[in-house]
Amino acid sequence: MSTISPVAGNALLGIQRGMDGLRENAAEIASADRLNRPSAGEPASGVRDLAEPLVESRQNARQVEASAKVLEAENRAIGSLLDVKA
Repeated sequence: MSTISPVAGNALLGIQRGMDGLRENAAEIASADRLNRPSAGEPASGVRDLAEPLVESRQNARQVEASAKVLEAENRAIGSLLDVKA
């Protein structure tokens, strides 16, 4: 049975949270047209700005990239340790 190191666990959690954020951003962007369209007889108030979910999607993508790099660096470090012990 193998265990996940705390570093790998944190990296995987970062990837998961970034992906969850991307899903939320995509859903908000996809539904923006429907949310912004006023019903018959209603004013177009409450128009949502798409800039916020677009910026957040870039932030979430960066989080996924950074977490993946942490995981990659840990894998290289473990590989180096195994090479030294071998």
